[in-house]
Amino acid sequence: MTIIPSYILLHEKGELNHRILLLREFLEECRLCPRECGVNRLDGEVGVCQAGRELKVSSAFPHFGEESPLVGRHGSGTIFLTHCNLRCAFCQNYDISHDGNGERITPSDLARIMLRLQEMGCHNINFVTPTQYAPQILSSLPEAIEKGLRLPIVYNCSGYESLEVIRLLEGVVNIYMPDVKYLDEKHSKRFSSASDYPEVVKQVLKEMHRQVGDLTMDSSGIAERGLLIRHLVMPNGVASSEAVLKFIAEEISIHSYVNVMDQYRPEYRANEYPEINRRITHKEFLEAIHWAKGFHLYRGF
Repeated sequence: MTIIPSYILLHEKGELNHRILLLREFLEECRLCPRECGVNRLDGEVGVCQAGRELKVSSAFPHFGEESPLVGRHGSGTIFLTHCNLRCAFCQNYDISHDGNGERITPSDLARIMLRLQEMGCHNINFVTPTQYAPQILSSLPEAIEKGLRLPIVYNCSGYESLEVIRLLEGVVNIYMPDVKYLDEKHSKRFSSASDYPEVVKQVLKEMHRQVGDLTMDSSGIAERGLLIRHLVMPNGVASSEAVLKFIAEEISIHSYVNVMDQYRPEYRANEYPEINRRITHKEFLEAIHWAKGFHLYRGF
């Protein structure tokens, strides 16, 4: 890694501790995501996401199944956090995101996990579904930094984020990796109970791009900083792929790194919805790639 992560400078200036205090206040009447449940998580209450006061981790390991700029030769240091604020009906990690299978840990424990992944040679620290634990994650950073953490931080999320929280993460997160699941509110309401998802994700992507710009890599092709967007193609046009790719090209950047994904499979409660109770066809995937190229996108697929 050829650059020093910006969170180190924030720590040296005392700004990181200030952000930690601000985010901790979000837990008192939880507003870490657009649902704004208002529960006091510091007092043990839980909202829609079901996350409590303490961090809960399902697993942490060098992941070789992520995008190539994250994986490199030694893997992405992936930390799977339990629970999720979006809770999609077709969730492919439902045992973690819905059932909450994992182990409660302290911020010091998380600091040790990050350092262990760094010692294993991982190229980054990749937090999967971090939204509901943003304050706890930041609380772990000072100890990790003091003990030598130097890897870029990846914020691997659903895109259903609080704009206020994302602004507080400026300089902390080096690589944002949001999903863009839909741009049609009838689908986001039906499958994720979030009719506001399309407007939220548009504003969130714009803010993320403002902070970190297009994805940049070192001479070895390892991601250092920037925005990496995921879009999962779904059956019967449910994911609004044409509109998603048009938005990215026209309102974010034609230089955006976009992973157009073809691995949708009907999991969790997908069998309750006929329109998503099948895998996508090869034709549906090729159509999405055609749209991406038609909008002059060229990176990541």
